[in-house]
Amino acid sequence: MTKMTRPGRPRSADLIVLGAEVALLGVAVAVGALLNRQGVRLHADAAPLYASWRPHLGPGTPAALLVAALFVWRGARWATDTSWPRLLAVGYLASLLWTLSLALVDGWSAGLTERLTVQAEYLHEVPRVTDVGIMLSGYADRILDFQPDSWSTHAAAHPPGALLFFVWLERIGLGGGTAAGLACVLIGATVSVSVPATLRALGAEDAARAVWPFLVLFPGAVWVGASADGIFAAVVAAGLALLAVGGRPGAALGGLLLGFALYLSYGFVLVGLLALTVVLLRARNRLGVLLVAATAVAAVVAVFTLAGFWWLDGYHLVARRYYQGWAADRPYGFWVWANLAALLLSAGPVVGPALRRAVAAASIRAPQPPLAATVRQRIASAGPTVWLPVAATAAVLAADLSGLSKAEVERIWLPFAVWLLAATAHLPHGHRRWWLAAQAATALAVNHLLWTVS
Repeated sequence: MTKMTRPGRPRSADLIVLGAEVALLGVAVAVGALLNRQGVRLHADAAPLYASWRPHLGPGTPAALLVAALFVWRGARWATDTSWPRLLAVGYLASLLWTLSLALVDGWSAGLTERLTVQAEYLHEVPRVTDVGIMLSGYADRILDFQPDSWSTHAAAHPPGALLFFVWLERIGLGGGTAAGLACVLIGATVSVSVPATLRALGAEDAARAVWPFLVLFPGAVWVGASADGIFAAVVAAGLALLAVGGRPGAALGGLLLGFALYLSYGFVLVGLLALTVVLLRARNRLGVLLVAATAVAAVVAVFTLAGFWWLDGYHLVARRYYQGWAADRPYGFWVWANLAALLLSAGPVVGPALRRAVAAASIRAPQPPLAATVRQRIASAGPTVWLPVAATAAVLAADLSGLSKAEVERIWLPFAVWLLAATAHLPHGHRRWWLAAQAATALAVNHLLWTVS
C-alpha cells in the first residue's frame, strides 16, 4: 500500500519550490500586463488567465468561505476517520457545494445560467442541429471559419461529442443555460469520487484518503462551474476509475468512456498515457483489461466513423481553424511558459511541492540496481501517487509544446490537473492544513479578483 509520507529533502525544499511557483506567476502577470499595454494581442486581459480584472463579491461568497474554512479545519481529520462509502458521498456533496458557490460569486445569471449561452459556446449551435446523423456526417465541413455555416468557436474547436452532449440534454428536456450550467457542476464534481476510487483500487487507500480533501478544495472548480471542460474532466476520470476498479466489465465501460472522450477534445489522445499507467499499475489481468478497453475504444471510434465523422480529418481542420483566430496573434514565446503559470492557479500551489516529494519518493523506492529492474517493477514500487501525476505532467508538457494550447489552459487542462493532485499524498500530515488553506485561498482570490471566462 502506498504510504502517505516519505522521507525526503528538508521542508525548505518545499518552500524553494513554492518560491519558484510564486516567481513564475509574478513574472507571467507582469510580462502579460506589459505586453497588453504595448498592444501585443494576447487576447487575455488578465494574462496568464483568460479573464479580466474585476474585484467583486457575490451571493456565493459566504458559502465558498464556509466550505473552505471547514475543510481547512477538519478535512484531513475527516479523511482519516470517515468510512469509505461515506467519505466519497461527503466528498461529492462538498465538492458540489464548493464548485456551485464559486460559480455563484459571479451571480446566478452571469456565473451559471448565461455562461454557456454566448455565441462562442455549444448552446449557440444546439438549435441548428435538427438531425444528429446529418450533423455528424457534415461536421468536418463546417470546422473552418469564414463560411456561412461555420461552427462557432467551441463547437469548431472540438470533435462532435462535445456538441452532441448538449444536444442530448436538450432532447431529454434539459435545454437552456441553467440546465447546461448545472450539468457542468453536477457532473464535474464527480472527479472528487473518481480519483480517490482509482487510487484505492490500485492499492493505495491511505493515499486516496490523503488526496481527498485536496480534490474537494480543487482551485480548478472555478472553471468547472460552469464550463464544458468540467464535464470532460469527469468523463476522463470516470473512465480511468473504471479501468482500475472493475475488471473486464469495468474495462469495457471505461474504454467506452475514454473512447467517447476522444470525441470531446482532440487533446485527449494524451489521456492514453494515463490509461496505460492505470493498466500497468493494476495488480493482475493487465493484458486482458488493456485488450477489452482498447476494443471498447475502437467500437466508439467505429460508430463515429460510420456516422460520417473521421477523427483525423477533424484534427487537421481544427489545426487550421485554430490559426484562423486568436492563436495566430497569441505569441508562442510567451504562452509556452505562461501556460504553466495558469496551470498553477488551476491546480493550486501545492502541485510543485507535492510533485517534488513524489519524485523523491520514486527515487528512494527504486529497486537496486535500477538498470536491472523491469518497467513493471519500477512502476509498482513507486505506486499510483507517483506515476499518475508523472503521466499527467507528461501530457501537459506535450500539449504545451504543441503550440495548440496558447492560453485558456486553466480550464482546458482540468482533466490532467486533477491527477496532478494525486501527488499530495506525499505531503507530511502536519503540513496538509496549510496547503489546503493555500489551495482554497487561490480559488477564492482568483474568483473574487477576476472575472473569469469559460
